[in-house]
Amino acid sequence: GGVAASTRPLVMSESEDDWLSLMPTEPLESQCCGSGCKPCVYDVYQKELAQWEEAKAKKDRSLLTKQKEESINSELNPDTFTAFKISSVEQLTEDTCQYKFELPGNSSLGLSLGQHIVLRGMVNGLEVQRVYTPVSPVNAEGYFEVLIKCYEAGLMSQYIKSWIEGETVFWRGPFGGFPYSPNQYGELLMLASGTGIAPMLPILQYITENEDDETFITLVGCFRTFENIYLKPLLQDQSRYWNVRTCYVLSQESSLEKLPWSYQENTHTGHITENLMKKMINSCRRKPFVLICGSVAFNEDMTRSLKAIGLKQDSYFVF
Repeated sequence: GGVAASTRPLVMSESEDDWLSLMPTEPLESQCCGSGCKPCVYDVYQKELAQWEEAKAKKDRSLLTKQKEESINSELNPDTFTAFKISSVEQLTEDTCQYKFELPGNSSLGLSLGQHIVLRGMVNGLEVQRVYTPVSPVNAEGYFEVLIKCYEAGLMSQYIKSWIEGETVFWRGPFGGFPYSPNQYGELLMLASGTGIAPMLPILQYITENEDDETFITLVGCFRTFENIYLKPLLQDQSRYWNVRTCYVLSQESSLEKLPWSYQENTHTGHITENLMKKMINSCRRKPFVLICGSVAFNEDMTRSLKAIGLKQDSYFVF
């Protein structure tokens, strides 16, 4: 319900009109990614609105431009979106690409482990926001990389599919994260489905790059088929470390015989059942702490299985 026409002043002073055009617009539901980011797009809107109201009351526009200048610097910021340039696009599977973004000089994104960042996209004039976790090491300099799966009907996917090298896109963050310090756990059991492998990779590389960190890692990647396993060279490389094991659960492979022999003994067909989960936990060399990341359904299934086996809530973390 708007204001009845008769109560509106018919002639607005030009400056009143100008101020209205500068007023921040309230976010649409599609703009909130629903991940509980701090600050959320709504928090940012409230902050900008307060700033606008103050500027209007003082009739001082410079109070608004100050905020715009802050977001031009090329550092990631949780409050404002920052532009980053796409330096390469690599197609990994039929629906998933790895995108590499430039960072100025030798700067690093400044994430801690498992943190995600929020992407802003425009589709048919509608603003959409989604969350992604960079797969590059947290200390990577001069670049960061993100793994993105596109969906046929996804709004954000329509926007992402049009990306080309050299284009600029907008990110803000970082949010979330998995608080980790070296040798904090005896063993990490990583249960990842599809692009849910993203937050696991920086943690894996962080541990293998630190010679003093003797944490064992068992990474379980769940994919539809062998072809769908992302970043095989990187995963093969990591599994050569003395403290890393990788295994796969492929839901749409009927037999393991067609797989390269190096994958046959550490791959299962079907899904992770409670039995398989028990086996994996029993095969861990130390008492494992479990990390889970995948679709909502996958996360719920894994959590349910862990509880059924008797794992307490403080023995696992869901991204």
